[in-house]
Amino acid sequence: MTLNYEFKDKSLLELALTQSGVNADHNNERLEFIGDRVLGLSVAELLYKMYPNEAEGGLARRHATLVSTETLAHVAMQIGLQNRVKHGHMTGGKINHMLANTMEAVLGAIFLDSGFETVKQIIVNIWTELAAAEIIAPKDSKTALQEFVQKSDAGALPVYTYQEPTGSSHNPIFTATVTAMGKSAHGVGASKKLASLDAAEKLLKILAI
Repeated sequence: MTLNYEFKDKSLLELALTQSGVNADHNNERLEFIGDRVLGLSVAELLYKMYPNEAEGGLARRHATLVSTETLAHVAMQIGLQNRVKHGHMTGGKINHMLANTMEAVLGAIFLDSGFETVKQIIVNIWTELAAAEIIAPKDSKTALQEFVQKSDAGALPVYTYQEPTGSSHNPIFTATVTAMGKSAHGVGASKKLASLDAAEKLLKILAI
């Protein structure tokens, strides 16, 4: 898995690789904002073409998986961004989040450097294999957790709580906690929905052990 792209404006790449922990004013947050939108639309079109007979719900679950923090961090690792990103103090639990943000920022930088069609083709080249890995559309983690708990605990439901968002106003980070069957897990994301999905996925792993 390679990015296979040469920047015309090298300063865009440098900016994409600079986290706010290194430079509060000159960092990749704005590029991340663009990259998130470019990735979302490109993956949506890719799935629409790859799965012509699948209903909206299945496409939505596939899309959520393919643009998730875990998938973005995996792609970032595969193309070696972890060796190039400039970041401040980083705890273990935040590394995937940092890599995912950087991956989005790099895609945003390519969009500004060469336009939508170029970055879309790069996304298609990388994400087609990932999109083909799931023959059946995955259930989202909240649905899967609810079904697991209801089956295992006489119809009980997971309980979600949320903290006030942190981070900048244009790039907030939400934290969710889900509790079920006497266990809890925390998740983070760019929205309450994404944070709760992350928390549900983590609790599923705990409960399934």
